[in-house]
Amino acid sequence: MTEPWDTNGTGKPLTVQGDRTVLLEVNSDGFHEARDFLARFAELEKSPEFFHTYRITPLSIWNAAAAGLDADAILEFLRARSRYPVPPNVERDVRENIRKYGLLRLARDDEGIWLESSDAELLRDVTRNAAVKKLVGRSESGERLLVPPEMRGEVKQALIRIGYPVEDLAGYVVGAPFELRLRSTSRRDGTPFQLRPYQRDAADVFYAGGSEKGGSGVIVLPCGAGKTIVGLAAMQRVGAKTLVLTTNVVAVRQWKNELLDKTEIPEEEIGEYTGETKEVKAVTIATYQILTYRRKKTDPFVHFDLFSMNEWGLVVYDEVHLLPAPVFRVTAEIQATRRLGLTATLVREDKKEDEVFSLIGPKKFDVPWKVLERQGWIAQAKCIEVRVPIPDDLKPQYQNSGARQQFRLASENPAKEDVVSRLLEKHAGERKLIIGQYIDQLVTLSERLEAPLITGKTPNKERERLYKSFREGEIPLLLVSKVGNFAIDLPDASVAIQVSGTFGSRQEEAQRLGRILRPKSNGTSAWFYSLVTRESKESEFATHRQLFLTEQGYSYEIVDVDQMTPPPEPDGGR
Repeated sequence: MTEPWDTNGTGKPLTVQGDRTVLLEVNSDGFHEARDFLARFAELEKSPEFFHTYRITPLSIWNAAAAGLDADAILEFLRARSRYPVPPNVERDVRENIRKYGLLRLARDDEGIWLESSDAELLRDVTRNAAVKKLVGRSESGERLLVPPEMRGEVKQALIRIGYPVEDLAGYVVGAPFELRLRSTSRRDGTPFQLRPYQRDAADVFYAGGSEKGGSGVIVLPCGAGKTIVGLAAMQRVGAKTLVLTTNVVAVRQWKNELLDKTEIPEEEIGEYTGETKEVKAVTIATYQILTYRRKKTDPFVHFDLFSMNEWGLVVYDEVHLLPAPVFRVTAEIQATRRLGLTATLVREDKKEDEVFSLIGPKKFDVPWKVLERQGWIAQAKCIEVRVPIPDDLKPQYQNSGARQQFRLASENPAKEDVVSRLLEKHAGERKLIIGQYIDQLVTLSERLEAPLITGKTPNKERERLYKSFREGEIPLLLVSKVGNFAIDLPDASVAIQVSGTFGSRQEEAQRLGRILRPKSNGTSAWFYSLVTRESKESEFATHRQLFLTEQGYSYEIVDVDQMTPPPEPDGGR
C-alpha cells in the first residue's frame, strides 16, 4: 500500500514555515492526499482560494500521538511533500511534543495511584508548579508521586496546562456487570444489521482489549456515520452498566430507539433521566441540561449525584464538543470510570479542547469525511455559498450600526427570502431543511412558506411528531432553529438551506451539513446552501465558519444570487 507521503511524481504542495504554520497549495499535484494526512496532526486556520494555512500545535501533536502517529511518520511526510527544507525548530517541536506524550504517566498499585516518569528531574520540575504541588501527596525516592484518587482528573488538567499531557494507565473500575448483545437483524424492520468496518475498528481501538491503555478517549466520525452505533459496540465490549449523556430529549429518545432496535436489551432496562422523567436503570440516558440544572446560580447542581447513583462501568458523552463547562468538573471527579466521547469535530468555540483531552481522553479514532463519502457510507455533498446583496433601504441602518448589530442585520437580510423560494423550486420533490439562528427570521419564512417550524419552545412531543412526519415524507419542508444543529435523525433530508448562523462557529457549520449526510434510500446527493449577505460582517464570519469542513475536503462554490443557475450534479470531490 502506498503511503500518502510517497511522492512518485505527485508533487510537493507544502511550505513548512518556522512559525509552525504549513501552507498547502490548493492547485498543486498531491493536494488531496496531503490535506488528508496533514489534518491528522495540524489544525486548519485559514482557507483562502489558493493556499490553506495549517498550524502545528502541541495539542494537535498530542492527539496524533495518542492515535498512534509517531514523529518519524510526521517528519517523513513533511520532508517528502515540502518544496523547501523543513525548519529545524519545527522538527524539534514535533519530536519534543511527541516525546512529551506519555513522559508522565498515572499508574496504580496496591498503595494507590502514582504519577510516574522515567525522568526524575522532570517530576521535580512539575511539582515546583504551585497548581500541581497542592494536588499530589508524598513522593517515593524522587521517582513517583502519590495522587489522591479524587485528584486524578485535576492533576491531569494542571499538567496539561503547563505543557505536559499525562498518559493515564491507572485503570478503571469494572462497574456493575451488564451484558449487552448486538442483534444481527433490526428489531424494527427485520433488515440485516452488522457493524461497518470503521465502526468496529473505532470500538476496538477505544476498548483496546480491556487493557490498561484502553477505555477512555474520543471517537471522531462525520455526522451520519453512525456514532451511536459505535457507542453501542463500546457498551457491548465493556459489558457494564452505562450512563449516556446527550444534548436534548429528542436525542435521548433516539438513543433509546437505537438500543431497542439493535440490541437485545429489554425496554425495562433502559432509563430516561430528563426534565420529564427521572429513571435510573442499567442503561440510563440523560441530557446535559438536566445535569447542569440549578435553581439559582449560587446553588449546587442538584442532579450531579446521578454519576454516583449506580455502579457505572462506562460513561458515554455524546456530542462531546458541546459538553457544558460544569460537567468538566464532575468528570474530573470520576476518572476511575471509563469514558467515551463521540463527536463529529473536536473544535470547541470556548477553546476547551485541552479539557476534553485530559478529562474525557485523547482522540483515539478519526476518519476524514471524504474517505467515508468515497466508500459510500455517507452521502456525497455539494456546499454552495450564495451571496445576497443588502437592500438599498437597509444600507443606511447597516452603515450606522455597531459590528454586532451589523452582523444581525446582514444575517436577517430580507432579500434572502426570495433566494430561499428559488432554491426550493430547484429542489422540488426533495426533502428540505431550512436552518437559522434568529427566530423572527424563521417565523417570517415559516408563515411565507406555510411550513412547520421547530424552535427551543416547541414541546418535545411535537418535535418528535414533526421529525417523524418529515422522515416518512408527509412533510417535505421543515424549518428548525439552532435546536436542529445536532442529534436529529433525518436520513432522507437531501437539501439544507442555512439562512443565518452563530457568528464564526465552525462546529455549527459541520453539524448543519451533517443533518443531510446520511446515505439516501434512493442514492441521491446532498446539497448544503449557506446564504450570506455580500460584503458584510456576516461574510467575514462565514469564511471562518467554513474552516472545519474545508479541512475535511469540502469546497464551497461561491455563487452570486444574480447569476444563480440550476446546480449541476455533484461529483463528490472525486
